[in-house]
Amino acid sequence: MTCCAAFGNRITIYNPLPEIKLFRIRSSSSVRLNKYYGGYSFPKQIFCSNVFPPQNNYLELKKLGVHYDSLRILEWDKLCDLVSSFAGTSLGREASKLQLWSLNKSYKESLMLLQETNAAVEMHKHGACRLDFTGIDLLLVKSAIGHAWRGLPLGANEAMAVKAMLELADCLRLNLEAAIKEDADWYNRFMPLSQMIMELVINRSLVRMIQQVIDEDGSVKDSASPALRRSRDQVRILEKKLYQLLDSIIRKDMKEASFLEATNVDGRWCIKSGTNQLTSFKGLLLSSDSGTGSILEPLSAVPLNDELQRTRASVAKAETDVLLVLTEKMQKDLDDIEKVLKNVIQLDVINARATYSISFEGACPDLYLPEDIDGSFSAESSEKKASKAPYAFKREWLLYIPKAYHPLLLQQHRQNLQKAEKDAKNAAARKFQGDNGSWKGERNVDLLSLEIQVSAVEQVHPVPIDLFIAQKTRVLVITGPNTGGKTICLKTVGLTAMMGKSGLYVLSSESARLPWFDYILADIGDEQSLSQSLSTFSGHLKQISDIRSQSTNQSLVLLDEVGAGTNPLEGAALGMSLLESFADGGALLTIATTHHGELKSLKYSNGTFENACMEFDEVNLKPTYRILWGIPGRSNAINISEKLGLPGIVISNARELYGAASAEINEVIIDMERFKQDFQELLDEAQLHLMLSRNLHEKLLLAGRKIVEHGSGQRHWKMQEISKAAAVARSTLHKKVRQLRAYLAKPSEPPTANKRKLLTSDQCPTVDNSGNTTASRSLSAVEIRTQSPSVRTELPQVGDTVYVSSLGRKATVLRVDQSKEEIVVQAGNMKLKLKLMDIGT
Repeated sequence: MTCCAAFGNRITIYNPLPEIKLFRIRSSSSVRLNKYYGGYSFPKQIFCSNVFPPQNNYLELKKLGVHYDSLRILEWDKLCDLVSSFAGTSLGREASKLQLWSLNKSYKESLMLLQETNAAVEMHKHGACRLDFTGIDLLLVKSAIGHAWRGLPLGANEAMAVKAMLELADCLRLNLEAAIKEDADWYNRFMPLSQMIMELVINRSLVRMIQQVIDEDGSVKDSASPALRRSRDQVRILEKKLYQLLDSIIRKDMKEASFLEATNVDGRWCIKSGTNQLTSFKGLLLSSDSGTGSILEPLSAVPLNDELQRTRASVAKAETDVLLVLTEKMQKDLDDIEKVLKNVIQLDVINARATYSISFEGACPDLYLPEDIDGSFSAESSEKKASKAPYAFKREWLLYIPKAYHPLLLQQHRQNLQKAEKDAKNAAARKFQGDNGSWKGERNVDLLSLEIQVSAVEQVHPVPIDLFIAQKTRVLVITGPNTGGKTICLKTVGLTAMMGKSGLYVLSSESARLPWFDYILADIGDEQSLSQSLSTFSGHLKQISDIRSQSTNQSLVLLDEVGAGTNPLEGAALGMSLLESFADGGALLTIATTHHGELKSLKYSNGTFENACMEFDEVNLKPTYRILWGIPGRSNAINISEKLGLPGIVISNARELYGAASAEINEVIIDMERFKQDFQELLDEAQLHLMLSRNLHEKLLLAGRKIVEHGSGQRHWKMQEISKAAAVARSTLHKKVRQLRAYLAKPSEPPTANKRKLLTSDQCPTVDNSGNTTASRSLSAVEIRTQSPSVRTELPQVGDTVYVSSLGRKATVLRVDQSKEEIVVQAGNMKLKLKLMDIGT
């Protein structure tokens, strides 16, 4: 428990985290703590004086301690380490842990975190806008910003880190702009990350300047300044001279040449002698050892070495001048660079959450406030429920988590599988290469055993659990045998709730519906409080007491083996009282595991209680890790003992002592389990038929739409064909009429050939029995002239009735154009524009 103590004019706040050092605050007035220490957040004002802090702040620290203890029991710290490992930078990993351990998130903040994670997942799907920050060192960027604030020269590596960060941010913004240009909808799908990226201000001139003066290996280029180039050229010249001088000295005495070599000591070129013999040249003795020889600086090399040192100092000064220019350039945009650093760290944190969620195939939870619960759904009929959308179906539950995995168990399984596959792959590679090691004779046996091990690891995949808790339920009592998965079930619920609150996808088969809990409080495990000299039972009671005092009507409480560790009767009574107090407003949802049969009966006296048990396979004597809802668990100890071979006399005596009434209760529970299984089978069958009927209904609707579309297409095609045929007929008729008028206009008899052309389709020649050709129903020109009305020689008036020879019917005149000698007539539903010669009287 976090506590405070005063000593003189200082106050010490003791942190219960064993891995975090205690910190001490010296102050005579007040101090504001707003930092995170291993998950602790102190957002309020704590006054430091010669007395303890005010009571409300002490209670705040106590509440944080209870919350931390609960999360530690749930192993939230391990999950935070796992999620933060997906960050690309060291600062991103630290910020990820900080964000996940923040205990004072509001509901809106949790929704914003989930929205950020969704946007990062969409970026992963897009591909071109992935948030990959593994190539930059933000620690060096942070150090560079600190040097710039103090006006100190940047380090070359720091400048390169700043360049890499700005280039990556610029590339990310350009990719986002390209994606938005391709499809404007991406901007909304990437929100709020798109706004965060578009706000980045990149100083490209600073990037170009760093590229011009800093090499890829982190050294200042010779071309950075003329003074630097001259100084480095002078250094190279002096080093060359020194090397030649030392080489000539070594070669001068051939008998000692094999024992002498040139070496550099603290930047000064010297000669190292492998023996302690006297040399023929004069020099300064720098070091001497009987075992390793001596190091001498020849007197002739001293002036050159001194000049070399001065020249190197001038090189360092020239490099510093260049880096100071970079510092001055960076100072002009320091606020923008700090904002880029802040946004990159935040994007890295968000990307870590998204990458973890994608890697473990999580689903985005539907997070809601507990006061948003609408109980109207529970009163609806089953027919209405079946027709509702999946989301509406989920709203019928307080907590809906289908096939949820424990994240740490799933990660452990992946690690074991990867290790087994790696071992098998390495063994197969050694076999392929023909390794001649000591295990050659056992090569095939080892490879086969490793492959069997991989198969065995694959088969022990973690079993998911289904958690469907109705809205009216406030306490769920889970019973079942030991090692049946009750504790794993509690931890899965707690971690899932915390993951949704922290912006992580939950590891379920589909989107889970979760209430937003202000606190997840747990008492799980068999731990003794040695620091307070408490037994196991006393430690549990202390933890439960703290949980009861800190829980609210928006809290999730997880209790493992409530009432255990003492007399069964007293423990059962205490457990019943505790659960009833949580049901009466002590928490939004309480999930408790127990072996006390009395707690199973609370469901039948209180409507806010619900029973569940962990299924146990009595044939194979193994737990199935499945949850059976609405059924209290029964005792399996005597039956398991009998199947394990315990003497029959012992079993019979145990059953007699256990009592006939308890045996009858167990028989009733067996019947309930059988009924539950039958009901579940029928329910699964009904859901299958419902799904098939829905598929058939969708297919019928699709077929109906296709029939309607086909009929509409056929009608359209028919109208087009009729229009085409009418146009051809009208064209043919007009052609025949023009030919007839031309024939009638001629004064003399037309040629015989022209007469043949006037024959219509029904006046085709026929052949009689004798072979003579005759014309059937041919009309003479005189007959045509007598049958057709006479052609008008003057324009009619509007409203007159005229005869349209091309149609063979009368029409009414609508408009007359005397200049063109044209009229517009209406015959039935048709309007025609005709010449004077086309009408008759």
